[in-house]
Amino acid sequence: MTLSARLLRPLFLLCCATSVASQAQAQAQAQDRQAQRVFTGKLMFSPDEEALYLKRYDRALSRSAAAEIYEPLETIAGASDWTPLPAAKPRERTISQAGLRAATAYAAANASNAFIVWRNGKVEVESYFGAGTRTTSVNGFSLAKPVTAVAVGRAIMLGKIRSLDQPVADFVTEWKDDPRRARILVRHLLDMRAGFLRQASTAEPDDVMSRSFLHPRSDEILIREYPAVDEPGSRYEYNNAASDMVAIVIERATGRRYAEFVGTEILQKIGALGGVVWLNRERGIAHSGCCMLLPAETFLRLAILTLRDGVWAGQRLLPESYVAQMKRTTPENPYYGLALYVAGRYTDRRGPANPDLPLPKTLHGEPYLAADLYLFDGNMNQVVYVIPSQDLVILRTGRIPPRSKDAEWDNAYLPNVVMRGIVRGRGSSVAQPR
Repeated sequence: MTLSARLLRPLFLLCCATSVASQAQAQAQAQDRQAQRVFTGKLMFSPDEEALYLKRYDRALSRSAAAEIYEPLETIAGASDWTPLPAAKPRERTISQAGLRAATAYAAANASNAFIVWRNGKVEVESYFGAGTRTTSVNGFSLAKPVTAVAVGRAIMLGKIRSLDQPVADFVTEWKDDPRRARILVRHLLDMRAGFLRQASTAEPDDVMSRSFLHPRSDEILIREYPAVDEPGSRYEYNNAASDMVAIVIERATGRRYAEFVGTEILQKIGALGGVVWLNRERGIAHSGCCMLLPAETFLRLAILTLRDGVWAGQRLLPESYVAQMKRTTPENPYYGLALYVAGRYTDRRGPANPDLPLPKTLHGEPYLAADLYLFDGNMNQVVYVIPSQDLVILRTGRIPPRSKDAEWDNAYLPNVVMRGIVRGRGSSVAQPR
């Protein structure tokens, strides 16, 4: 499945890949640019803010690492009494050493900085590569998107949002009189069916897509100017605009800053370490859709929270069956729910864009062994596989994996090699792909 957004140009390296595209990918990007409607941003702000925007734009085109342009940052406070998740003793492991070694070797060979396998309540393998440790924050790119869905669920649990079907205009009142935006529901921000212009390549500083992402007043541009080109709920189109709107909704619904809400209401309650999130300006709005830096174990804990249907240590943090809604796909994209991707029907290549578009897709060398598998997935193949039927979570974060004419990242390899290693008794393991 996949889920790297390689369709984007270096301008969007903050949330997307920086690798050189293959010839096929380059052709797909060219098709994307030709098909994409271009909207010139009309809103203008103070000279200082416009100058800062152009500075960011130039840096985004020239820098090689996303973190180099994540400024300013706001702290997300985690648990003050953090202790690592329990580790399985050798005799407690439920996955064969051969399976764990093969999976770890694959992670190591593919530019990973962290690899963790958790099953039945305990960590069975935890490896860090390079200078990283279990307390080092990693750039999860679009792993931030499932965090937005969890944040919405928590706000619903607290009574700050009525339901997924509440109009966003109840919070973003600027949309009340807009005939199209007034019909955008909270769920549409999470399932990419808000009707917003799809994300695409751009190299123009006056393009609204550039300005809505890099401008210090990006929140105002998103609210007042980002194009709503389709009827809400009628079409799936991948874009960061919908996910970045979630921070605005959370702040207006709760009266609390997004970073504080995520830290206090989610991370601290699951005993997780905190990190930082990129803001559009000092004391501005968080880029909730892309740019949250957290330790790998924190992303793992968030996945475990969904595996447990929103319950942690006996405390319900998300509404009952909310996670089931997160995993429910739509006719417009049978592989995407509320910021989660699901196993779905097998196809050898899948990507984050509308399935009907001829855009880059990630290899799946075989079907997933478990039909109930779902994923947190971000660019550069930051991925957290969750398999409820196996009580299993597998995390890999890192740089973009190497690619050649003979080898590339296979999004099915890690979960399948681990599941094949699950010991069922007398040396048996899970079945072959269905």
